[in-house]
Amino acid sequence: MTLNVTPPRRRARRERHRRRLSAATALLLASGASFGLLLAAPGPARAGTNLVNNPGFEAVRGAETLPTCWESSGWGDNDATVTTTGQAHSGDRALAVSVTRRVTGDRKALMAEDPACAPGVTPSHQYDLSLWYKSTTPDASITVFRHDAKAGWQYWTDLKALPFSERYARVEVRTPVVPPGTDQITWGVSVYGTGTVTTDDYDMQDVTQAPPGDDCTAGKACTKGSWAVMPFKNPVRSMHSVVLRNGKVLLVAGSGNDPDLFKAGTFTSALYDPKTGAMKTIPTPVDMFCAGHVQLSDGRVLIMSGNKAYPAADGSHGYEGFKDSYVFDPADESYAKTNDMNEGHWYPSATLLGNGDVISFGGLKEDSTGSVTAEKFSQAQQKWLPRTEVNQTWSYWGLYPSMILMQDGRLFYSGSHVFGNGTPGTGASVYDYDANKVTDVPGLQDKDHRDQSMSVLLPPAQDQRVLTMGGGNVNSNPEASRLTDIVDLKQPSPRYVPGPLLPQGTVDQGQGPKPETGAQGKMYVSAVLLPDGKVLETGGGLHDRADPVYEASFFDPVDNTFQAGLPTDPVPRTYHSSAFLLPDGRVMAVGDNPGNGTFDDHVSVYTPPYLYKGPRPQITSVANDRWQYASTQRVTVDRPVVKAELIRPAAVTHSSDPNQRFVDLPMTVGGDGKTIDLNVTSNPDMAPPGWYMLFAVDADGVPSVASWVHLGGPEAMAAPMVHGFADRMEKTPRPPEPPRASHPVSPQIAGCDRHYGAENVCVPTVFPKAVAETTRARCAWLEDHGYGALRVNGRDDPLKLDPKGTGWACRP
Repeated sequence: MTLNVTPPRRRARRERHRRRLSAATALLLASGASFGLLLAAPGPARAGTNLVNNPGFEAVRGAETLPTCWESSGWGDNDATVTTTGQAHSGDRALAVSVTRRVTGDRKALMAEDPACAPGVTPSHQYDLSLWYKSTTPDASITVFRHDAKAGWQYWTDLKALPFSERYARVEVRTPVVPPGTDQITWGVSVYGTGTVTTDDYDMQDVTQAPPGDDCTAGKACTKGSWAVMPFKNPVRSMHSVVLRNGKVLLVAGSGNDPDLFKAGTFTSALYDPKTGAMKTIPTPVDMFCAGHVQLSDGRVLIMSGNKAYPAADGSHGYEGFKDSYVFDPADESYAKTNDMNEGHWYPSATLLGNGDVISFGGLKEDSTGSVTAEKFSQAQQKWLPRTEVNQTWSYWGLYPSMILMQDGRLFYSGSHVFGNGTPGTGASVYDYDANKVTDVPGLQDKDHRDQSMSVLLPPAQDQRVLTMGGGNVNSNPEASRLTDIVDLKQPSPRYVPGPLLPQGTVDQGQGPKPETGAQGKMYVSAVLLPDGKVLETGGGLHDRADPVYEASFFDPVDNTFQAGLPTDPVPRTYHSSAFLLPDGRVMAVGDNPGNGTFDDHVSVYTPPYLYKGPRPQITSVANDRWQYASTQRVTVDRPVVKAELIRPAAVTHSSDPNQRFVDLPMTVGGDGKTIDLNVTSNPDMAPPGWYMLFAVDADGVPSVASWVHLGGPEAMAAPMVHGFADRMEKTPRPPEPPRASHPVSPQIAGCDRHYGAENVCVPTVFPKAVAETTRARCAWLEDHGYGALRVNGRDDPLKLDPKGTGWACRP
């Protein structure tokens, strides 16, 4: 056994859980409604070929203590036994897992990882797993491992929580589609709380559905989808896009990077209804330009900080953040003020935690310096906590640092950020808030050129894999990168490994689109999780606020490949653009704000190829739209589907949406193929509380229109199933830095030389390498990129754009 220290918050949760166990018998009747509708009407045993070896434990080899083809395993600090017992459902033997003391980890009874014992499987197939069990603990689940032909045995997924049951009950659940390269699986029961689970009569059946016939008649759209530019325009210069729990889209502009609007106090937002196409402007109290935002567990949107001031022409200060914070309520479509944050944060992160709190890092303070203050919004108190009540590392995480919640409550900083170099060290790290320590994660390629890259937790969230794509550096202004990196946070010591290069498209550098060459990639990347399990990668530019790249692709997390050659958004999408999933399965894209200060207000919508493949499955009923962790929820569909998932609605800006996630819902399918029980994770850190889009997907990858469900409710009787992933990291954890007030930041952090033009115009501090360091070459570049007349601000002319001293750049 290994000793792991359990954080105080989790110890308290588990202590409450242990006290509940003493009342287990009284809760048995309630657990039937709360945890498993299927248990009230168990399906019949299968009559087909059972793929399990020794499913009833009757065979025993010699003096072995466990049945043939079965073994025990587990991890953590606990006392447990795995033994045969005579309390069988049928025959003479059953298998009992008993945990008498637990601090961390679990104990498992699984089919042996042996070629002669583990059931063989076929990639792309699905299997129904069933067993009979009785249990004195709610802290148990069906767990599956898979054998990869190259990588060997590895954890795959947890499928279903097992509730209390005094008597034998049958439980059944369907696996996800078997990944490529998998030839065998093992499965059984994990127990991660004190108590005993006894199992017997295992069964495994191949239930693969053939995809429907392909009746698509839309030509290339059948495999690549299509873009359309909407006949209306965005009424605001939206910098932030949030899909609300009612399906509408909140588009937040604030001043929209327009200093004239800022000076006039004209701040705007709009509300778009995809069902009707209507746009409605929303009164906006402060300049939410470059704020942070996140969806709270009740569906309101928390918006933190924003723009207190634009940079001064004389360089005395840069952008400034303010302390103000607001919530937007979809019910009355209005903003309401919260208490202030402890200090200003222009470009802050915002990550929802498993208990509903929000944690925020980084950004610029009121004086343009970098904030080193971590902020926490308390769900229970509905306010920002005082600095003294929040753990502080005094680290400067940069601007919009991508902080992704891990399955054990720690935060993974992916290395994606905005403006300038990455953080010191490896550029990526794991932050343990409870221990208040930071541990570097190695392997991120070219970590100081991942500015405006995009990081996303790949589908499904249970796999705990993060993809980081593209990026550049606004200060040195190189050509954007094609690099991608993938990290598997399930590994004992996770590290990034290189992923496939981003596909190349055409780039418009002022003389029309031309094919990208060499290492040319893009920054300002958008990545959207789709209900078929792929990631749409779209938009971007080759340089800071310039040179749009027209390219789009699908990334497939199953085989880690890009499907290149998708149609591209006809509208350039670079700085201040965003793309996001709509509840009907389409993708909407807005915004483009190049360095010359213009803004493209066209709206584009992408229809993925799955919507050209004939009729869509329909979710015909949802028994309950308020879901509890570790519960089973019944839905009906109009025809068979192969998977279902929850996708958290977008809250995206500047290539950043760290809360975007796709949570798999293992299914138990009724005999009619249309009544489905969906098994909800027991772990709030895997799927933080709030409103989600529920999709059901058929065998051809065609999704339903989403139904909205709320995940949360009262504390579940089951403890969260947490794994010991990333528990032996190679780097040494760092304690907090010495307390300090701020981190110094240059007023030119945005890569703009403020000696020229208006406040919303960004003349690059460093021109692209292809531009010669001459007045003529630089002025030609500015002309090609639509800059127009540029007044020289003050007497200095560092870029030598006004050698004659006329007061105007690039005047003949």
